[in-house]
Amino acid sequence: MATAEQSNTEQTGGRRARGGAEARRQARQKPPIVQNPYIRRNIPLVTVLDEEGLALMEKNADTILQEIGIEFRDEPEALELWKAAGADVKGTRIRFPRGLCRSIVQKSAPKEYVQYARNPDRNVVIGGNNTVFAPVYGPPFVRDLDKGRRYATIEDFRNFVKMAYMSPSIHHSGGTVCEPVDLPVNKRHLDMVYTHIKYSDKPFMGSVTAPERAQDTVDMAKIVFGEDFVQKNTVLTSLINANSPMVWDGTMLGAMKVYARNNQASITTPFILAGAMSPVTAAGTIAQVLAEVLAGASTAQLYKAGAPVIFGVFASSISMQSGAPTFGTPEPTLVSLACAQLARRLGLPFRTGGSLCGSKIADAQAAYESAQTLLPTLQAGTNFVLHGAGWLEGGLSAGYEKFVMDADQLGMMQTLARGVDLSENGQALDAIREVGPGSHFLGCAHTQANFETAFYRSNIADNNSFEQWEAEGGLDAAQRANKIVKRMLADYEAPALDPAIDEALQEFINKKKAAVPDSNV
Repeated sequence: MATAEQSNTEQTGGRRARGGAEARRQARQKPPIVQNPYIRRNIPLVTVLDEEGLALMEKNADTILQEIGIEFRDEPEALELWKAAGADVKGTRIRFPRGLCRSIVQKSAPKEYVQYARNPDRNVVIGGNNTVFAPVYGPPFVRDLDKGRRYATIEDFRNFVKMAYMSPSIHHSGGTVCEPVDLPVNKRHLDMVYTHIKYSDKPFMGSVTAPERAQDTVDMAKIVFGEDFVQKNTVLTSLINANSPMVWDGTMLGAMKVYARNNQASITTPFILAGAMSPVTAAGTIAQVLAEVLAGASTAQLYKAGAPVIFGVFASSISMQSGAPTFGTPEPTLVSLACAQLARRLGLPFRTGGSLCGSKIADAQAAYESAQTLLPTLQAGTNFVLHGAGWLEGGLSAGYEKFVMDADQLGMMQTLARGVDLSENGQALDAIREVGPGSHFLGCAHTQANFETAFYRSNIADNNSFEQWEAEGGLDAAQRANKIVKRMLADYEAPALDPAIDEALQEFINKKKAAVPDSNV
C-alpha cells in the first residue's frame, strides 16, 4: 500500500490533471471553511479490564467461536473461503478453531489507514492515537422546532451534509445521515452518495443496503478519484453490521466483499441492545461482541488480505420494564471501554459511541445522555465516532437543533483531547510574576496575548446576566440552536467540484436510474 505522503501527491496530482481552470478559479475566490483537523489525543485512556480480565474475554470469545459458532447466511463464497481456511462449516453455521480468526486478522489487517477526501486537506487517519467525528447515521425521521417530527427527504439529507461540512469539529461527512424516504429504495443511494461528493469535500461512507449499491458507490468514487487511485488507496469507510446475536447475513457480507476487494474499509459492528441481542451482563456482551467482530473482520481479510477493517461496537441496553432501548447508562459504557482495550490488543482501529440519547427532543435528557456517551467515547480512545451529532429518539430521528448542539460538544472534546499545554506559554510563569500576590490577571500581557484562544467558546451556551438573556428573548438552548441552523444553511457555499467530474457523476446516476424501475426494496 502506498504511503500517506505518496498517495497525497498522487491524489493532488490526479485532481489537478482532471480539474479545469474554472474549478481552480472558483476555489481561489471562495474563502476556505475553517475546519479543525482530526483529533490526535494527548490524554490518557480509561481502561476497565486488567490483563487477567482481557485474557478471559478473549478466551470466552474463542469458546463462542469454537463451540457455538457463527451463522453466515446467503453468502456461499464466504462458506467456501472458511472451509479452505480450516473452519468447520456445517450448512450455514461456521465453527472456528481456537485462535484462527485472530491469527488471520493480525496477519494482514492494518492497524491504521488514511481515508482520502476529495480535498486532500480533509484526509483523515483512522487508528492509532487519532479520533475522527462523523454525524448521525440512519434515522428515517427528522425533527426541528419549525416543522416538528416528519419523514426525512433528500432535502433534509442535503441539509445535514451541508451542516456537517460547515461544522469545524466534524471531520467526516458520514453516510446515511438520514433516510430520504421520498426516493425509491433501490435508487436513493445514488443521490445520497452524490450529495456527499457535491456538497462536501470531507471523506464519506458508502451504501451497504445491497452489494450492487456498494459497487455503485465504488464506481462513483472512481469517477471522483480515478480508478487507479481507488484501487491503491482507501476513499470509503462503510458500516457493516452484524445481525446480532451471532449472525452475519448475505446483505452485509456482500457489501463487505465489494468494499474489501476494492481496498475500501469496513466497520464490522455488532449492533447490541443488551438483554435482547446479548446477555444482560457486561462480561457476556463483551465476549459476544468480540466473537462477532473476529468472525467479521477475519472474513474481510479472506476476501482481500490487507483491506482496512475497524473493530466496531454499538452497545446499548434495554429497559427491563418496557423493552425500549436506553442510552447514557453505565453498563454500555463499560462494554465500550473494554472493547476498546480488546481492539488495541487485536491491532484494529476502534469505533463506538457518539452523542446517543433516547429523548424525543433536544432537552435535558438528550443533553445528559449524550454527554454520558460522548465523554467515555473519547476516553476509550475511539478512532471513528459515528453518531457524533444529531441523534435523537434512539436513532429514529435526526434533530437539526440537536445536530448543532452536539457539534458544539464535539468542539469541547477536541479541546479536551489536546491535554495540558506544557509549553513556556502554557506554564504562564511570566504572567504569575507580572501579577504577583493580591492582584488579578485580566489586564496582564499574557492574558491579552491569549484571550482570543484561552478557553473554548460555546456557540450555544448563554452565560450572560439574567437581564440580558431576558432582553434578548429568553431563549433556551434549542431555540438558540434553531437560529444557528438557519444561519448555517443560509450562509452555505458548496466546495468547488470539477465540472467534468460533476457531469460524469450525473451521467452515471442517470444511466443507473434509467436501467431499472423504481422499487421500495
